[in-house]
Amino acid sequence: MMRVLVLSSVYPTAAMPLRGLFVHERTRHLAALCHAQVVAPIPWFPGNRWLRGADRSNAIRMEQLDALQVFHPRFLSVPRYAKSADGLLYFLSLLPFMARFRRKFPFDLVDAHFAYPDGFAGLLFAQLFRVPLAVTLRGTEVPFARFRIRRAQIRYVLRHADRVLPVSDSLARLARTLGAPPDRIRVIPNGIDGARFRPGSRIEARNLLGLPPDRPIIVSVGGLTERKGHHRVLAALQSLVGDRPDLLLAIVGGGSSEGDVGPSLRRLTAELGLERHVLLAGPQPHERIPTWLQAANLFCLATANEGRPNAVLEALACGLPVVTTDVGGVAEIVRPGLDGLLVPLGDALALAAALGTALERSWDRESMTAHSSRRT
Repeated sequence: MMRVLVLSSVYPTAAMPLRGLFVHERTRHLAALCHAQVVAPIPWFPGNRWLRGADRSNAIRMEQLDALQVFHPRFLSVPRYAKSADGLLYFLSLLPFMARFRRKFPFDLVDAHFAYPDGFAGLLFAQLFRVPLAVTLRGTEVPFARFRIRRAQIRYVLRHADRVLPVSDSLARLARTLGAPPDRIRVIPNGIDGARFRPGSRIEARNLLGLPPDRPIIVSVGGLTERKGHHRVLAALQSLVGDRPDLLLAIVGGGSSEGDVGPSLRRLTAELGLERHVLLAGPQPHERIPTWLQAANLFCLATANEGRPNAVLEALACGLPVVTTDVGGVAEIVRPGLDGLLVPLGDALALAAALGTALERSWDRESMTAHSSRRT
C-alpha cells in the first residue's frame, strides 16, 4: 500500500479534540485506502503556555486517534510577529524529527493541509526526500495571500506542488491566479458523514439538550472568533426580537488559535439587552453537533471567510435551512431559495431581513438533505 505522510498543524489533540477535526475525518477515511501516519506539529516559543494557553502547549508527543498514529513535534513560531517566517521555521525545526521519522516510515507522498505554513514546509520536505506533494487548500490562503511575503511563499507552493486540491471552485480560481498549473488542480469538495448528520426529531433533540420545546431557535456552529461573525448575528437579532419575543440564538463553539471573542460576545449581548435571547453553549463534542442542528429552526453563519464550510453542509444534511454570508465557496453549497438565503458580508439590514424571511418561510427539508448528502 502507498505510504502517506499527512502533514497539518491544525489537527485534534487530547487537549483540543475539536481542532482541525475536518482534517482528521478525511485522514481517517483515507487510511482505509493507504498506510497513513500523521505529523501534526505544535507551535512553540519560550513561555508558550502563557502566550498561547495550556491547551495549545500540552500535546503529547505521540497520540493514537481512531487507529491513526499522530505525532506532535514542536516548531519554533514567534507569537504575533514574524508570521511570514513560520513556514521556514516549521521546516527547520522539524528537520531532525523528519529524518528519524523517514527512516521508520519511508513515505511515498506528502499530503499537506493548508498552503501555509504546512504546504510550504511540506514542499521543502517533499523536495528533500524526493517524493510528490499534494496540498489541500481550505480557505486560510485567502487572507494569508494579502501579505506580500506569505503570498510569495504560497505562490511557490502552488507552482511546484504535484497536486493542488482546493475544496471549492473559488479557491481553485485563487490557485490559478497565484500560478498553479491548471492541469495539477483538482477540486475535491468536503464531504459529510450522512450516518451522523441527518434529520431527526426536533422535540427529542431539544429534550436531550434541555432546550425549550416551543421557542423558535436559530443555531450557529463555529469557533468564537472574529472571522465567524457571531457579533453580526447578535446585531441582527436585536432587530428581530421585537416581533419575535420568544426567539433564541444558540451559539455552539469555543475559542481557537484564531482567538476567543467569548467575553466580548457576552458584553455585547448585555449591551443589546439580549440575555434572554442568547445562549452561548460553548464547545460541544462533535457527535453532539447533529443534535443541536436537529433542535433548531434555522442555521446562521455570518462568516467573513470560508473555503467550503462543513458547518453549512452539516446543517443542510440535517434538513436545516441556512442563512449565511456570500463569501468563498458558500455559494457553491447553498442554492438561494431552495436551501436558504445568501447575504452580502457586512450588510446588517440584509442579514436581519434574511433571518426574518427564513424563519417565516416553509422549506423543502427533504430536498436540501438529499442535495447536500451527495458527497459522503
